[in-house]
Amino acid sequence: MSKRVTFIHASDLHLGAPFRGLRALSSKWANRLLSAIPESYDRMVDAAIARDVDFVVVSGDIFDSARPSYGDYLHFFEGLERLGEAGIPVYLITGNHDPYTSWQHDFFSLPPNATMLPGDRPGFALVERDGQPLCLIGGRGYYNQTWPMDECIAEGVTREAAEQALAVQHPHAAEAPFAVGLLHTGLNLDPVKAPVDPAVLMRAGMDYWALGHIHDRREVCREPLAAYPGCTQGLHINEPGEKGCLLVTAEARPDGGYAVRTSFRPLGPAVWKTLDMDLGGAASLDDWKTGSEPDWIARLPRSGPAAKCCLCGCGWQGRTELDGLLRKGTTCAELADRLREDGSGVPRIWIKDIDVATRPCVERGALLEREDLLGEVFRLSEAARTASGLQALREGPLAPLFAHARAGKALEPLTDEELARLLDDAESLCLDLLEND
Repeated sequence: MSKRVTFIHASDLHLGAPFRGLRALSSKWANRLLSAIPESYDRMVDAAIARDVDFVVVSGDIFDSARPSYGDYLHFFEGLERLGEAGIPVYLITGNHDPYTSWQHDFFSLPPNATMLPGDRPGFALVERDGQPLCLIGGRGYYNQTWPMDECIAEGVTREAAEQALAVQHPHAAEAPFAVGLLHTGLNLDPVKAPVDPAVLMRAGMDYWALGHIHDRREVCREPLAAYPGCTQGLHINEPGEKGCLLVTAEARPDGGYAVRTSFRPLGPAVWKTLDMDLGGAASLDDWKTGSEPDWIARLPRSGPAAKCCLCGCGWQGRTELDGLLRKGTTCAELADRLREDGSGVPRIWIKDIDVATRPCVERGALLEREDLLGEVFRLSEAARTASGLQALREGPLAPLFAHARAGKALEPLTDEELARLLDDAESLCLDLLEND
């Protein structure tokens, strides 16, 4: 029995993803982000070569589109060839973004070291080391961009099926001490994308399940270990934190079997982050600076082993005299433009947007007691915050908007929290217009 097996598990490369919406803000930053995705893939290849792993597995969504550009798949193939020159085999499956039918029709042959498992049925392969069987590979990719709800993508992906399928070509395949399963599936986390009960994986006889589709890194079960590495580069603000791949190490146990552990390897050059800042008590923007840079910038992650830049969504909260200024016209947009430069000449931080949830620096109780127009505004707002008041807003002033033939189709019903935020905005506007001017 081989005492140690090491491999890289990556997924959801999404080569060619456009980072929609950012080009309108900054073409320079859009170009930087477009290069971040292929760079994260190159770093994965570098990590595999540097670690001299036994093999690499990629669990689907290699490309962002079923019809990627010629340059995108040439770049991908060049990485496979680099791995081949290092003697590292690669095993791939397709995802819902790049289904098997697209590969059949549009892509030329893979390099000799790369094996694409089918999408119309389970597929199997054998990893050898020094002429001896090392690991059984079994898996199935997406055949089309949707998966039939009455079909289990994991059916037939078992160690026993792998041994039987490989027996003729590789008579000693059953002697392989380790087995890895590849699936692009939402398991029980996404009921639409090829859902699978995790119990099915536990009964399949595999030692490790290399999963794809979920962009967050997580382990879904331990015996056997089934894991999502997450995507290699976050694509938007809802994919925060460092992204990368897993280095999987399996050590033979004295009692048989393997002890499997994973180690995260960050790859993505760009890191998304949501940062909430309390501006409570601030009377000017200078009040929340530390030294030569704003305090919130000081709290952002510095360039680590992977990150070159940070894309930040800011949420500003607290009671502050700046409330009226921040909510006025284009203040936040202009402020974001000013803060995007960190003095280096090449911005390291991109402020995607600033979400203002501050409150005016006033005593609300005193406002509610006032016998003037502003006091009446706050009393009406207070009454509207009750359950009955919120429902009255929906059925009264907001009803025509949501019933509009065109606008209604583009609008989602507002939650109680969203309605409360609108009331906050209305209070701040009235306070600014009636009190501060």
